[in-house]
Amino acid sequence: MTPRPSSSGPEPKKTTGKKTPKAAKEVAAKKAGAKRVTAKKVTAKKQAAEQPVANDRVREEVAVSPALDAGDRERLLAGTHHDPHAVLGAHRVPGGVAFRAFRPYALAVTVLSGVLRVALHDDGDGFFSGLVPLSEVPVHRLIVAYEGTEHEVEDPYRFLPTLGELDLHLIGEGRHEQLWRALGAHPTAHDGVAGTRFAVWAPNARGVRVAGGFNFWDGTGHPMRSLGSTGVWELFLPGVGAGELYKFEITRPDGSRTFRADPLARRTEVPPATSSVVHASDYTWGDAEWLARRADTPAHEAPMSVYEVHLPSWRPGLTYRELAEQLPSYVADLGFTHVELMPVAEHPFGGSWGYQVTGFYAPTARLGDPDDFKYLVDRLHRAGIGVLMDWVPAHFPRDDWALAEFDGRPLYEHSDPLRAAHPDWGTLEFDFGRREVRNFLVANAVYWCEEFHIDGLRVDAVASMLYLDYSREPGRWTPNEHGGRENLDAVAFLQEMNATVYRRVPGVVTVAEESTAWDGVTRATHHKGPSGFGGLGFGLKWNMGWMHDSLEYMSREPVHRGYHHGELTFSMVYAYSENYVLPISHDEVVHGKRSLVSKMPGDWWQQRANERAYLGYMWAHPGKQLLFMGQEFAQGAEWSEAHGPDWWLLDPEYGASADHRGVRDLVRDLNAVYRATPALWERDTHPSGFAWVVGDAADDDVLAFLRLDADGTPLLAVSNFAPMVRSDYRLGVPDEVPAWHEVLNTDAARYGGGDVGNPDPVKPEARGWHGRPASIRLTLPPLATVWLRPA
Repeated sequence: MTPRPSSSGPEPKKTTGKKTPKAAKEVAAKKAGAKRVTAKKVTAKKQAAEQPVANDRVREEVAVSPALDAGDRERLLAGTHHDPHAVLGAHRVPGGVAFRAFRPYALAVTVLSGVLRVALHDDGDGFFSGLVPLSEVPVHRLIVAYEGTEHEVEDPYRFLPTLGELDLHLIGEGRHEQLWRALGAHPTAHDGVAGTRFAVWAPNARGVRVAGGFNFWDGTGHPMRSLGSTGVWELFLPGVGAGELYKFEITRPDGSRTFRADPLARRTEVPPATSSVVHASDYTWGDAEWLARRADTPAHEAPMSVYEVHLPSWRPGLTYRELAEQLPSYVADLGFTHVELMPVAEHPFGGSWGYQVTGFYAPTARLGDPDDFKYLVDRLHRAGIGVLMDWVPAHFPRDDWALAEFDGRPLYEHSDPLRAAHPDWGTLEFDFGRREVRNFLVANAVYWCEEFHIDGLRVDAVASMLYLDYSREPGRWTPNEHGGRENLDAVAFLQEMNATVYRRVPGVVTVAEESTAWDGVTRATHHKGPSGFGGLGFGLKWNMGWMHDSLEYMSREPVHRGYHHGELTFSMVYAYSENYVLPISHDEVVHGKRSLVSKMPGDWWQQRANERAYLGYMWAHPGKQLLFMGQEFAQGAEWSEAHGPDWWLLDPEYGASADHRGVRDLVRDLNAVYRATPALWERDTHPSGFAWVVGDAADDDVLAFLRLDADGTPLLAVSNFAPMVRSDYRLGVPDEVPAWHEVLNTDAARYGGGDVGNPDPVKPEARGWHGRPASIRLTLPPLATVWLRPA
């Protein structure tokens, strides 16, 4: 570490015997050989009038040269000075106050303080200095002259640090839950002066400078100071305001330099540009009513049907504010309770769909600025729609202007290359065992919920975080301290993240995209399970097993389905092991997997019938629902981020538009009945909310089960996955229900079906069936699901 220069300044130098002004003769008489004050040729009379020397002690001190010593100059020029504020600016030294400025390319620098105006000596290489016989350090400004122009500016090196001891203590402990308020770029007023405070964590850096449009991308004259052992560097730059572009110029341990975007930038340039942008929000929220009732009912006990949206391609070309005029009304009309938005955080490559993040604290600038994104969230809330977002804490890309080896050494990534390199995506995994990295991510989760009123985080790729051997061959991973394959650091991080978010932001929900049988994903963190681990603390988990099995079943020709009946029933074996979401997400309708309707066998009529039957079964199955855009109207083509959903399929001028509008009408009615029927969601996570009627009718391709609310009021769901009508199909039912009424039939003519069903109330017979005291006889439409409630 470079030694910090003494506050008393460099050693005195010998002076010549030249005559001094009258005001200095007394000093010369008392201290022979004293240094001449050479800030500018100023007469003693004028100097005394403008700023009298008021202290005999100052007169008695031996004046020193105000110029920087060679070591400080070299470190400042090389960008390796840890404490530029200790040598630049104004400092009390023997003989008065030394003024020093580092202004590369300047022709002259003058100090201005009240009536005092002192031209500094040009020391070369952009350094200027002067000694003024003052007893106290004054508040001052600088007049900086360049060729053909002159600027009056504040001196950045006269200001105390903008970060307090509490901030630094919390950062050092890795416990700063609002880290974005401490680090990054923040327009503010400091000592009554408007500007922007910059702060960045770079503990391995030999020096850090701020570069941006305000200094023509040359950070030489704006070195930051290191704030002790925290690894934080800080600088307040007067006159820099919102909208300015900037990066940090970091001198690595090997002496090389790199320009890096701010890891906590709250706004970025539009990709492919990579600069950070100073941001100040002035948004006024209007969703107080939504936030006030958001925590009334836990998510797993409330209705939740989610419409997943890829924002850039939902309606290509729309901005956040333009989306806010269309998306809320569309989603509300279809009856979804929530949207899940992707991508949100900034990312360099649009084709990654936001899953390789470089700006963890910045909404993507492709669609507008952060306040525009707030407007979209606000409008969704005012329409009664919750907002989830995809959140990606597992890994980050290797771009050399972002997080990878940020300060010249592994910092955000693990120091072990085998642990750092993600084997599937060519990215780097976070070092979850480092407290500052955990803090960066935990605070980021809180940030989206507190600053943008996000109602939930869908956490991507949780499985890749939990296992040390994820996608790694033997010999390419190291067991944990107990000899196991679990990533104990990642487990601790996820537990901390969930506990912190739920404590700070009541009413939010975290959702894990986790594809293994990890025990306790949605169990509370303080409750240990059979494996000995505490729960991860998520509110919900994607049921990837249900998704895979049910789609496998539906993709088979009906003649073969009887041999695979267990693919539909197996999900109920583990349905209450976690709090589940049933996801038909973007991942299932891209890269050759085909769209939902195109997965179905048969001709066009049968494909649509199969999709309708499947959606009816899905909405009745225990768990919350998630459906990706375009699947709500049976889009035949795979989704592509290049053009989004095929909205033209709904155009009345298109001959088959009724087929697509019919499926969309079904989705609307599914949501309406679902939300009005507590039996379908109130006991989603409790076995008492479900009862099989018949689960083993493999030869018939029929499933029937009851869903029950907290009072025991049932809904009967029956699916016939065979392509033929089944008349007088007998099902056992509770004997206390006097009659059953069909409330939804996916074969209804208005959905594009054959209109086979049960238009009249169905009364039970006193004939036991399926182990129940009573039974009813139904007409089951082909490739259809029907729902019945007590009449």
